[in-house]
Amino acid sequence: MRLDIKPLSVNEAWQGRRFKTPAYKRYERDVLMLLKPFKVPDGDLAITIKYGFSNKASDVDNPTKLIVDILQKKYGFNDSRVTRMTLTKEKVSKGNEFICFEIEGA
Repeated sequence: MRLDIKPLSVNEAWQGRRFKTPAYKRYERDVLMLLKPFKVPDGDLAITIKYGFSNKASDVDNPTKLIVDILQKKYGFNDSRVTRMTLTKEKVSKGNEFICFEIEGA
């Protein structure tokens, strides 16, 4: 299905400034410390992300903006280079939540 309408960005969807919560600041710090060195390819990028959620009702797209922003901060790429993104989720038991990702040339 094709919709002939301009996509609305997250930045256009909210009025006023948005501020990082203390929880997000801690999350960003923790994720940045967990990320290993990686050389991002030049050119267009494809990102694959798999989430392990303990709550089956979790939306697969909900944490994506956060994790992509953290990845670009760590690895020094602009997320405007991402031309393809694949998101999947799997149900896991509480305490076994995870995020797996791959960044490759598109």
